[in-house]
Amino acid sequence: MTSILDTPTTLEMPGKAHCVHPAGALLGEGTLWSPREQSLYWVDILGRRLHRFRPATGERSSWSFDEEISALAERAYAPGLIVTLRRGFALFDPASNAGPHYLHQPEAGLPGNRFNDGKCDSQGSFWAGTMDFDCEAPTGALYRYDPDGRCTRHDEGFAVTNGPTWSGDGRTLYFNDTVNGRVYAYDFDAAAGTVSNKRLWLAFAPEDGVPDGMTTDAAGRLWIAHWGGACVSCHDPVTALELCRLPLPTSHVTNCAFGGPDLRTLFISTARTGLTPEQLASQPLAGGLFAVAMDSPGLPAGLFGG
Repeated sequence: MTSILDTPTTLEMPGKAHCVHPAGALLGEGTLWSPREQSLYWVDILGRRLHRFRPATGERSSWSFDEEISALAERAYAPGLIVTLRRGFALFDPASNAGPHYLHQPEAGLPGNRFNDGKCDSQGSFWAGTMDFDCEAPTGALYRYDPDGRCTRHDEGFAVTNGPTWSGDGRTLYFNDTVNGRVYAYDFDAAAGTVSNKRLWLAFAPEDGVPDGMTTDAAGRLWIAHWGGACVSCHDPVTALELCRLPLPTSHVTNCAFGGPDLRTLFISTARTGLTPEQLASQPLAGGLFAVAMDSPGLPAGLFGG
């Protein structure tokens, strides 16, 4: 696995982003590349829809839900997906349209909260954060859901959570306190499934928007979507130095994931919610899914072990 000490500090400027699915999502999120389906899954949280895009054919499919769906990962030993719905972790199989079937709801006493972003680690556990639906109260937390059904809370006190992603060597977990414009780093013990030594890794300037979803490339660099900042930025995983910016033609950039047969396409989700009528008129592709050809590949997404 790549050492973060060997991470390149220079980067070729990516190409121009183009819209591959002008879905008009209220709140696009949850980008996930499926190697076995050669497809990009993503969600519209507030529109309560799961989308799938097949780059080879241009085929687009969608599934509707009765509540918000926010993040997902493929299952390693069974068909279908683990997803986060408004109240917790669930299983859903797009092929059979089976589910969703709830596995665990860790915040039954917090009806004003909902789940937001999440990803699987290298051990097959699903890490996901919750948030206040109004993006104000610091009632959100970071959870780990294991294949055996255990659910553990690891941090709390967030109004809006986003991420996580990991360093190339798997020893650091990064997690976003979106409302306060902060990215935190934690020491990560993959075998134990624990985090420690929380520290501020990056603070966004007001003119940059706030950090939303993010991913890691094969060189260990972090790519962070800027809500309100109209871009995705790339950062050195140790120093947080910004290496480049990829502009988008809409303000609210929400998440990103590497995909394509060689993992050299960066797929980027965006949102329409929060934009004024004037902004929407000038940003007709807001809420669309974008793609950018990259010189460097990403890392395959982690699979859920259950």
